[in-house]
Amino acid sequence: MNLIWTAILAVSVLLAFLQGADGATAVTQGVVKGAEDAVVFAFGLIGALAFWSGMLKVAEASGITNAVARALSPLVRLLFPSIPPGHPASASVLMAITVNMLGLGNAATPLGLKAMEDLADLNGRRDEASDAMCTFLAVSTSGVTLIPSTVIAVRAAAGSAQPAAVVVTTLLATLAGTAAAVAADRLFQLRRWRP
Repeated sequence: MNLIWTAILAVSVLLAFLQGADGATAVTQGVVKGAEDAVVFAFGLIGALAFWSGMLKVAEASGITNAVARALSPLVRLLFPSIPPGHPASASVLMAITVNMLGLGNAATPLGLKAMEDLADLNGRRDEASDAMCTFLAVSTSGVTLIPSTVIAVRAAAGSAQPAAVVVTTLLATLAGTAAAVAADRLFQLRRWRP
């Protein structure tokens, strides 16, 4: 993929320079303007992500994330029946899903890795993923999002008049995606165990 992007870039620059002085000027101005826009966009995004990360810390300190995790625990027991009650994997999975639901995918990544490590400890077959690991991957990647904080931050940084206008549509889309992912996961589990 790197070679493809490099080739596209090289051909574009070459064609621009073949246009003469106007092409070279356009490339130079485009590079400078693109770099400037990227810096402005990144700083706007950093501010919004810092705000939402701070909100997550407030939610953790106030017990909101634990309340969401407790509310989700019956669903987690249903989705992951192979996790023994009280096993650390259950808490890891709950926290990763909860943070994902709050729209903080970057913060959910280390929690997801920890959950996968805990699920791997339960897996008797080290050369393949367990059903619980596959289910966790399906639920994490499709993740129901209650507050799409990263999307809101990107929209705000891009100058959207209503950056939070995507909350309901994002919730509906992620619900549908998660339902499809869990259904596919269950279908593949059934097909694998069928004689």
